Amino acid sequence: MDKTCCPSYTIRLKASDFVPSKEQHRVCKRIERFLDGQLDAKPRDQTEDPSTSSPSEISDSSRKKLMAVKKGENSKVEPIMNDLSEQIDNSVQICVQSGEFPSYIQVPKASVKKVLAAKMKQLAEGPEELLYTSNIAFQIAAAIKCTQASEKEERNSGEENRLSPAIISEKLAQAMNQLGEIPGVSVKACKGHINFFAASKVSSFDRDVPFGTISKGANSLCDDKSLCATKSSKSPQTRKRKLEILLKRSSFDPEEHELYKRYQLRVHNDKPEHITESSYRRFLVDTPLIEVPPSGDDKVPPCGFGSFHQQYRVDGRLIAVGVIDILPKCLSSKYLFWDPDYAFLSVGKYSALQEINWIKENEAPCPTLQYYYLGYYIHSCSKMRYKAAYHPSELLCPLRYQWVPYEIARPLLDKKRYVILSDYTNSRCQDSLLPLTSETLVESMCEHQDVEPGETRDRFLDNGEEDEEMDEAELEDSDSDSDPENNTFPSSAEDNDISNILIGLSESRFRYKELKPMMNPVGRRHLEPRLHSYKKVVGTELSERMAYELR
Repeated sequence: MDKTCCPSYTIRLKASDFVPSKEQHRVCKRIERFLDGQLDAKPRDQTEDPSTSSPSEISDSSRKKLMAVKKGENSKVEPIMNDLSEQIDNSVQICVQSGEFPSYIQVPKASVKKVLAAKMKQLAEGPEELLYTSNIAFQIAAAIKCTQASEKEERNSGEENRLSPAIISEKLAQAMNQLGEIPGVSVKACKGHINFFAASKVSSFDRDVPFGTISKGANSLCDDKSLCATKSSKSPQTRKRKLEILLKRSSFDPEEHELYKRYQLRVHNDKPEHITESSYRRFLVDTPLIEVPPSGDDKVPPCGFGSFHQQYRVDGRLIAVGVIDILPKCLSSKYLFWDPDYAFLSVGKYSALQEINWIKENEAPCPTLQYYYLGYYIHSCSKMRYKAAYHPSELLCPLRYQWVPYEIARPLLDKKRYVILSDYTNSRCQDSLLPLTSETLVESMCEHQDVEPGETRDRFLDNGEEDEEMDEAELEDSDSDSDPENNTFPSSAEDNDISNILIGLSESRFRYKELKPMMNPVGRRHLEPRLHSYKKVVGTELSERMAYELR
């Protein structure tokens, strides 16, 4: 580790503590928009069977067929758009001749564009289907403004303010309606745009691609509620596309192998001769893990333990495969390969969120299953730093096998490639806890108990002269959980109940069981009742996640 250029640290995340970032929320929303049909994909080889060939192997005949289809679609659209452009030009001339538009401006040629699915929601009004739009009003308003500025015609300053894009678009829409109805199209003005709607009220999501839902197959890693809690404007039954996430035992699948080859060729620029079936089997299929089938008890999840392949399918098409190990205490993410045509979906980030959600959902049937392992973290490699984006992560000290929070390790690794993380953590803990056994702890306890530091300083110092004649009334006031008759503190069994309470000290976070050995007996006697009361108020789960600050 101290000699290699890329020291690698094992990284993990406790799934129950995971807090998604804004970017991770955006990934989930992007998937939602894609499934709802608001975000379109244009795979280069959509017309061929993805399981049989790669983009580099598309035949000339396939390319010609694809070009012919596109040309046929354009030939259907262009005459309609040309007719609409002519209608707009005629309406502009009518407005100029009637004096509604200045006659001295150079009127630009109108252009009409087809509205993409992603823009429909922004420009559409009512239940009608928006087909085409034109921004000619903005061009006319800009031409009027530029002409007036160049000629310095102050007499038209009022007209400049009056002819805004919104007003111009309304005048043009009115003129077009006066010219006569356009067959199958209705015209409306909206915020400066001239929009053309289909005469029949048919939703655009009913066309082109069949409806689908987010569904799960056997042993799926997700269900309908696992999309990072994002809400969609459409119910699963009315989605444009169908996403399936299926989980199966690790085995060779020709379709997966073809996707792997495409991924390695286009993403990693590997040579075709290096991507053999045998190398693929050794890398992602063969496993030393012993398969453990589901047992129906609370020790094994419904899918069992072992190595698995997690398939992501959109409308039946395989777009990604995640290779994972499911073990008694964790889910370990080993590798992910995906269809390069769907790179815009950030499938890698999305799959990690799905796997974290799966751990949370299966923690009930299998309580030991708590952690998400992301393999090795290499701080000196920029391509590997994405793994630390899942907060709060921990790195394993390679020398003493102690887990260290990433927030502590990061500034050290920024300065030096290889660091024995446990050395720094232990020294930091010692430095932070040294004041805890003396003045800092005294001041903290006195602050909470409204006692003057000078009065009780000797009681807290671990100087071998512990004052055993403490006022019993004071003990009763400070210990709401103690026995009122005997003035005894909780037993050692009850002490274990507060051992995992999270305590904040000197900008660090520690469990009480880590602090307890370094405190003097009097300090513990004053702090433990406080922790019992604190836990009683906030509950066990929150007390182990929210820091009890000692200042």
